Amino acid sequence: MSAVTEEGLDRLFASRDLADLAFTHAPVGLVVTENRVIRECNNAFAAMFGYTRDDLRDSTFAILYPSQEEFLNIRNRGDSDLREGRPYWDERVMMRQNGDLFWCRVRGHSFTPDDPLARAVWSIADLSDTRPYQPLTRREREVFTLLGEGKTSKEIARTLELSYRTVEVHRARLLKKFGVSNTAGLFQSLGDIGGAHVVNG
Repeated sequence: MSAVTEEGLDRLFASRDLADLAFTHAPVGLVVTENRVIRECNNAFAAMFGYTRDDLRDSTFAILYPSQEEFLNIRNRGDSDLREGRPYWDERVMMRQNGDLFWCRVRGHSFTPDDPLARAVWSIADLSDTRPYQPLTRREREVFTLLGEGKTSKEIARTLELSYRTVEVHRARLLKKFGVSNTAGLFQSLGDIGGAHVVNG
Protein backbone atom coordinates (compact mmCIF):
# COMPACT_ATOMS: atom_id res chain seq x y z
CA MET A 1 0.00 0.00 0.00
CA SER A 2 1.50 3.33 -1.04
CA ALA A 3 -0.37 6.64 -1.13
CA VAL A 4 -3.95 6.39 0.09
CA THR A 5 -6.70 8.70 -1.15
CA GLU A 6 -8.95 10.47 1.32
CA GLU A 7 -11.83 8.34 0.08
CA GLY A 8 -9.74 5.20 0.54
CA LEU A 9 -8.84 6.25 4.08
CA ASP A 10 -12.49 6.84 4.91
CA ARG A 11 -13.33 3.38 3.64
CA LEU A 12 -10.52 1.73 5.64
CA PHE A 13 -11.44 3.53 8.85
CA ALA A 14 -15.14 2.73 8.39
CA SER A 15 -14.35 -0.97 7.92
CA ARG A 16 -11.67 -0.92 10.65
CA ASP A 17 -9.38 -2.79 8.24
CA LEU A 18 -6.33 -0.87 9.42
CA ALA A 19 -3.61 -3.47 9.96
CA ASP A 20 -1.96 -3.03 6.56
CA LEU A 21 -2.26 0.76 6.80
CA ALA A 22 -0.59 0.73 10.23
CA PHE A 23 2.21 -1.59 9.10
CA THR A 24 2.95 0.29 5.90
CA HIS A 25 2.96 3.79 7.36
CA ALA A 26 4.24 3.20 10.92
CA PRO A 27 6.89 5.85 11.77
CA VAL A 28 9.37 3.14 12.80
CA GLY A 29 11.01 0.50 10.63
CA LEU A 30 9.14 -2.82 10.68
CA VAL A 31 10.27 -6.01 8.99
CA VAL A 32 9.02 -9.62 8.91
CA THR A 33 11.72 -12.24 8.41
CA GLU A 34 11.96 -15.94 7.68
CA ASN A 35 15.31 -17.55 8.49
CA ARG A 36 16.94 -14.09 8.32
CA VAL A 37 15.45 -13.36 4.90
CA ILE A 38 13.29 -10.24 4.56
CA ARG A 39 9.79 -11.31 3.52
CA GLU A 40 8.10 -7.93 4.01
CA CYS A 41 9.03 -4.51 5.33
CA ASN A 42 7.37 -1.13 5.66
CA ASN A 43 8.16 2.23 4.10
CA ALA A 44 10.15 3.52 7.10
CA PHE A 45 12.40 0.44 7.14
CA ALA A 46 13.20 0.66 3.43
CA ALA A 47 13.82 4.43 3.58
CA MET A 48 16.09 4.08 6.61
CA PHE A 49 18.43 1.81 4.67
CA GLY A 50 18.10 3.66 1.36
CA TYR A 51 16.30 0.92 -0.55
CA THR A 52 12.82 0.42 -1.95
CA ARG A 53 10.57 -2.21 -0.42
CA ASP A 54 10.81 -4.22 -3.64
CA ASP A 55 14.63 -4.12 -3.41
CA LEU A 56 14.52 -5.67 0.06
CA ARG A 57 11.84 -8.34 -0.29
CA ASP A 58 13.42 -11.82 -0.33
CA SER A 59 16.89 -10.40 0.34
CA THR A 60 19.02 -11.75 3.16
CA PHE A 61 19.50 -9.47 6.14
CA ALA A 62 23.25 -9.75 5.49
CA ILE A 63 23.12 -6.82 3.04
CA LEU A 64 22.29 -4.52 5.97
CA TYR A 65 25.42 -5.37 8.00
CA PRO A 66 28.88 -3.79 7.76
CA SER A 67 30.47 -7.21 7.29
CA GLN A 68 29.52 -10.84 6.75
CA GLU A 69 31.26 -11.67 10.06
CA GLU A 70 28.97 -9.33 12.00
CA PHE A 71 25.92 -10.82 10.30
CA LEU A 72 27.05 -14.31 11.31
CA ASN A 73 28.20 -13.40 14.83
CA ILE A 74 24.92 -11.77 15.82
CA ARG A 75 22.82 -14.72 14.68
CA ASN A 76 22.02 -16.27 18.07
CA ARG A 77 22.27 -13.10 20.12
CA GLY A 78 18.67 -13.04 21.40
CA ASP A 79 17.84 -16.73 21.30
CA SER A 80 17.29 -17.21 25.03
CA ASP A 81 14.80 -14.33 25.29
CA LEU A 82 12.96 -15.27 22.10
CA ARG A 83 12.74 -18.95 23.08
CA GLU A 84 11.05 -17.89 26.33
CA GLY A 85 8.52 -15.78 24.43
CA ARG A 86 10.08 -12.55 25.66
CA PRO A 87 10.76 -9.68 23.28
CA TYR A 88 14.44 -9.10 22.55
CA TRP A 89 16.28 -5.84 22.00
CA ASP A 90 19.78 -4.57 21.46
CA GLU A 91 21.61 -1.67 19.86
CA ARG A 92 23.95 -2.35 16.95
CA VAL A 93 25.69 -0.82 13.94
CA MET A 94 24.05 -1.46 10.57
CA MET A 95 24.76 -0.25 7.04
CA ARG A 96 22.75 1.80 4.56
CA GLN A 97 22.80 1.05 0.82
CA ASN A 98 25.35 3.85 0.27
CA GLY A 99 27.76 2.24 2.75
CA ASP A 100 27.12 4.67 5.63
CA LEU A 101 27.18 2.99 9.04
CA PHE A 102 24.72 3.99 11.76
CA TRP A 103 23.57 2.95 15.21
CA CYS A 104 20.08 1.52 15.52
CA ARG A 105 17.90 -0.11 18.17
CA VAL A 106 16.56 -3.52 17.19
CA ARG A 107 13.57 -5.14 18.90
CA GLY A 108 12.26 -8.56 17.95
CA HIS A 109 9.47 -11.04 18.53
CA SER A 110 9.55 -14.64 17.30
CA PHE A 111 6.47 -16.46 16.04
CA THR A 112 8.40 -19.75 16.32
CA PRO A 113 10.07 -19.82 19.78
CA ASP A 114 11.50 -23.32 19.28
CA ASP A 115 13.42 -21.96 16.29
CA PRO A 116 13.53 -18.22 17.05
CA LEU A 117 14.78 -16.96 13.69
CA ALA A 118 12.53 -19.17 11.55
CA ARG A 119 9.76 -16.55 11.56
CA ALA A 120 9.95 -13.25 13.39
CA VAL A 121 8.99 -9.58 13.31
CA TRP A 122 11.42 -6.77 14.11
CA SER A 123 11.31 -3.05 14.67
CA ILE A 124 14.38 -0.97 13.84
CA ALA A 125 14.85 2.59 15.08
CA ASP A 126 17.56 4.85 13.64
CA LEU A 127 19.61 6.36 16.50
CA SER A 128 21.67 8.70 14.31
CA ASP A 129 20.21 11.86 15.87
CA THR A 130 21.27 10.86 19.38
CA ARG A 131 24.24 8.59 18.66
CA PRO A 132 26.38 9.69 15.71
CA TYR A 133 28.50 6.88 14.35
CA GLN A 134 32.17 6.96 15.35
CA PRO A 135 34.72 5.04 13.26
CA LEU A 136 35.28 1.69 14.99
CA THR A 137 36.79 -1.59 13.86
CA ARG A 138 34.50 -4.58 13.40
CA ARG A 139 35.70 -6.11 16.65
CA GLU A 140 35.22 -2.83 18.50
CA ARG A 141 31.64 -2.66 17.21
CA GLU A 142 30.99 -6.23 18.35
CA VAL A 143 32.54 -5.67 21.78
CA PHE A 144 30.64 -2.40 22.18
CA THR A 145 27.32 -4.06 21.30
CA LEU A 146 27.88 -6.92 23.76
CA LEU A 147 28.92 -4.50 26.51
CA GLY A 148 25.64 -2.73 25.80
CA GLU A 149 23.81 -5.99 26.51
CA GLY A 150 25.38 -6.07 29.95
CA LYS A 151 27.94 -8.79 29.22
CA THR A 152 31.25 -8.90 31.07
CA SER A 153 34.57 -9.18 29.26
CA LYS A 154 34.69 -12.91 30.07
CA GLU A 155 31.23 -13.44 28.58
CA ILE A 156 32.16 -11.43 25.50
CA ALA A 157 35.31 -13.51 25.08
CA ARG A 158 33.20 -16.70 25.06
CA THR A 159 30.63 -15.23 22.67
CA LEU A 160 33.20 -14.00 20.15
CA GLU A 161 35.61 -16.89 20.74
CA LEU A 162 38.40 -14.52 21.73
CA SER A 163 40.71 -14.50 24.69
CA TYR A 164 39.75 -12.46 27.73
CA ARG A 165 42.90 -10.39 27.20
CA THR A 166 41.93 -9.56 23.60
CA VAL A 167 38.49 -8.37 24.71
CA GLU A 168 40.09 -6.22 27.39
CA VAL A 169 42.37 -4.67 24.77
CA HIS A 170 39.36 -3.81 22.58
CA ARG A 171 37.50 -2.44 25.60
CA ALA A 172 40.50 -0.30 26.58
CA ARG A 173 40.72 1.07 23.02
CA LEU A 174 37.04 2.00 23.11
CA LEU A 175 37.50 3.84 26.39
CA LYS A 176 40.54 5.66 25.02
CA LYS A 177 38.81 6.61 21.75
CA PHE A 178 35.97 8.24 23.63
CA GLY A 179 38.04 9.68 26.46
CA VAL A 180 36.17 7.96 29.28
CA SER A 181 37.27 5.81 32.20
CA ASN A 182 34.59 3.10 32.34
CA THR A 183 31.84 1.43 30.32
CA ALA A 184 29.05 3.57 31.76
CA GLY A 185 30.96 6.66 30.63
CA LEU A 186 31.39 5.11 27.19
CA PHE A 187 27.64 4.77 26.72
CA GLN A 188 26.96 8.22 28.14
CA SER A 189 29.36 9.70 25.61
CA LEU A 190 27.40 8.06 22.77
CA GLY A 191 23.89 8.63 24.10
CA ASP A 192 22.57 6.53 26.97
CA ILE A 193 21.87 2.92 26.07
CA GLY A 194 19.86 2.27 29.23
CA GLY A 195 21.32 1.64 32.66
CA ALA A 196 20.00 -1.87 33.19
CA HIS A 197 21.97 -3.13 30.19
CA VAL A 198 25.32 -1.62 31.15
CA VAL A 199 28.02 -3.23 33.28
CA ASN A 200 31.45 -1.95 34.16
CA GLY A 201 33.18 -5.35 34.13
